Amino acid sequence: MRYATTFAVLPALWLAAPAEAAQGGSIRTMPQGYYECALPGDASTRAWVPVEGAHFMIDNASSYETEDGRGTYLLTGKDLIFTRGPLKGQRFRRISDKALRDLEKNGSLGRMRCVRKTR
Repeated sequence: MRYATTFAVLPALWLAAPAEAAQGGSIRTMPQGYYECALPGDASTRAWVPVEGAHFMIDNASSYETEDGRGTYLLTGKDLIFTRGPLKGQRFRRISDKALRDLEKNGSLGRMRCVRKTR
């Protein structure tokens, strides 16, 4: 009878453990809200120049929405990857609770940043 109790508890322990991604980071979700993306400006213009078509809204259940449609994303550790939808394949690094930086193909930080805005 002791074995039956042990086997009944194992699935519950497995479900309670945090999910781990292949690259070692836990799988989480981004804070919901509207993310505005921009590139650095210069001293003669604005400090940040919005990038048309790069903005997105993070919804619940690892989903997002743009002007072009809906999709899903995966957040593992500090890396966010859009896995389906109009932004599929784009990658970002989470640099704070409110901000992301795009990632180049070689893994280095790009110039564009996306910041969660309050409307």
